[in-house]
Amino acid sequence: MKELMGVINLDHELDQLNELTYFRCGAAVPFASRYRLIDFVLSNMMRAELESVGLFVRRKYRSLMDHLGDGKSWDMNRKHGGLFILPPDWNDPTDTSLGDLQHYHNNLDFFKRASAKYIVFSGSQHINTVDLQEVYQYHLEKGADVTLVYKKIEQLQPEHDPCLRLEVDEDSHVTEIHQEKDHPNVYLDIFIMEKKLFLEHVEYCIAHGESYFFRDAIQKNRHKFKIAAYEYTGYHAVINSLESYYKNSLNLLQQDNYFGLFKENPVQTKIKYEAPTRYLDSAEVSNSLVANGCIIAGTVENSVIFRGVQIRKGARIVNSVIMQKCVIEENAVIENVIMDKDVHLSRERILVGDSKRPFVIAKSSKI
Repeated sequence: MKELMGVINLDHELDQLNELTYFRCGAAVPFASRYRLIDFVLSNMMRAELESVGLFVRRKYRSLMDHLGDGKSWDMNRKHGGLFILPPDWNDPTDTSLGDLQHYHNNLDFFKRASAKYIVFSGSQHINTVDLQEVYQYHLEKGADVTLVYKKIEQLQPEHDPCLRLEVDEDSHVTEIHQEKDHPNVYLDIFIMEKKLFLEHVEYCIAHGESYFFRDAIQKNRHKFKIAAYEYTGYHAVINSLESYYKNSLNLLQQDNYFGLFKENPVQTKIKYEAPTRYLDSAEVSNSLVANGCIIAGTVENSVIFRGVQIRKGARIVNSVIMQKCVIEENAVIENVIMDKDVHLSRERILVGDSKRPFVIAKSSKI
């Protein structure tokens, strides 16, 4: 879609997943047995056929860049447009910008060279299947300056507490943007606005010493804009804490959740060519999500197993998330555990966490 370009802004997303974000930003955290969190927003943009997508990231981006490569997995390795990974580049001695406005100021060429007239902005912490083409058409029909995407949450959870909320009138216009924890209209960190209007307000915010575009240009000046609200009704999960990561990982073992995320909306990720998983005679696997390349000889219950994991005979994995290329030796027991990549657990070890606060093992540990 030549009329619409994308921006994935990770600048404001804090690395709050403890051991899982020691060596990577939150968007690079593995999820759902074969994906990274960044894959879901990128796939939404791929399905919308955006002309180009810019990724703004400030720290811990080596793992993310390795995963994304040239964008081929999302059909974004093009001669014109495609995926642009734009890490910090503060080389302008006259630059006075702060916060995420630094990214926008120092990459003005990215915006000006694009032929698109509108920009869709998104973060990576809200896992969803939003149809961005539909949001764009809604934005045009409403004649809005800005369109925000939200979901009405019937049963609010602790991970929703930090999220912004929208007050929406009967005409689907936003009247307030706040952070009242008991309000159900959760803002999904997705908005659309005209590129020209965006660049005008970037310049204004920098001139007035502001730091963050959404907060300082839109939220503080909501009465100066015509802001439309698009209600999203599909699958949604917020990953902004270790507890929310663990809970939403295991929630995908429920068929309705899994199909809600994947059935109608293909999610692309970095391609890896591996053999199918081998289940040996002693293997017992129930209600689990298992990626390819594994060798399983033990017992796996209610767990998410990533690519290349080896589970030896007699080992037992329950209510756990085991990431890529971990090795679980004979007769080890793991329950309520998140195990990051390349962990080696010795035989007959027992690791048991709490069902609400899982035990986490950092990447490349040997126990």
